[in-house]
Amino acid sequence: MGASATISMQMAPIRPCIALKAAPFAKSGPCQLYRSASSSLKLRSVPVPVPANHSKLITRAMSQDSSDSNSSGLPIDLRGKRAFIAGIADDNGYGWAIAKALASAGAEILVGTWVPALNIFETSLRRGKFDESRKLANGSLMEITKVYALDAVFDSPEDVPEEIKNNKRYAGSSNWTVKEAAELVENDFGSIDILVHSLANGPEVTKPLLETSRKGYLAAISASSYSFVSLLKHFLPIMNPGGATLSLTYIASERTIPGYGGGMSSAKAALESDTRVLAFEAGRKGQIRVNTISAGPLGSRAAKAIGFIDKMIDYSYSNAPLQKELSADEVGNAAAFLVSPLASAVTGSVIYVDNGLNTMGIAIDSPTVN
Repeated sequence: MGASATISMQMAPIRPCIALKAAPFAKSGPCQLYRSASSSLKLRSVPVPVPANHSKLITRAMSQDSSDSNSSGLPIDLRGKRAFIAGIADDNGYGWAIAKALASAGAEILVGTWVPALNIFETSLRRGKFDESRKLANGSLMEITKVYALDAVFDSPEDVPEEIKNNKRYAGSSNWTVKEAAELVENDFGSIDILVHSLANGPEVTKPLLETSRKGYLAAISASSYSFVSLLKHFLPIMNPGGATLSLTYIASERTIPGYGGGMSSAKAALESDTRVLAFEAGRKGQIRVNTISAGPLGSRAAKAIGFIDKMIDYSYSNAPLQKELSADEVGNAAAFLVSPLASAVTGSVIYVDNGLNTMGIAIDSPTVN
């Protein structure tokens, strides 16, 4: 079974300001200030009385309303960057939210969509069914430069069995293995800067682990974790140095989540382990950073396949330190940071975006606790 959009229980032009003016006794130097929509952080050079032989300039951070200031907040700037996001099949999951966040920061967006979902996805885009959800903060619509057919379960054409080749769901599509998709992207654009793995599939996800077949277990590993290894293996040669990759994981990798079965918890654990190993290998080989986001539950279409996603959302709301429902945009914003130059020293990390639920040791809504 092919890798579909991620199960989202993981389970959705700023200009530099003028330079600072230094005090008469200090050397002047450039400093960029940035403006945000609501408030700003203005750096002001303040002379402070100090002993004559220790004269220096102290820079203090001062909060100031942006209405009377031309400064602006620290930006995530991805202009000139190109991102390939694997696993988007609709406008309702973390992959879509990540695409929007990267587009908002100026990145060019390429998408890899599971072959059986490709026609519906492209038709919906073409007919404007996603126009409302494509809206960015500035009022413009997210542009997807190109959509590629992709089934990340298969590395090359030689790996595709006859039953898949002859499957009517794949009819009319070609060049959709990982190797072929990477080659097409290289032919079309030459290189990319950002690679996002937002796909997972566990055909027996509703089965307890003890009832999961070997075939189902290995299918979950193949679609949900090795697919990331394969994507990075084939896209790494066309990634620009200093680029970044990102995947999505879930707390079931390290905590028992009854109902999240079929080998999916094992697949997420493997994905996190691979993140650390790949951070070393890709870092040394291509100066590429590798991170994963452990996202809280989201009621996406893909997550509905698990069957109890609404209960997990309620559980998170009741027990997380931040008592609010997680939005896909919050994961998208974290992703934009992680693939940006602002996170240039962050690699091999699992970043939790779950309202802090991962920190809890007991369920505070438990009758036993109450």
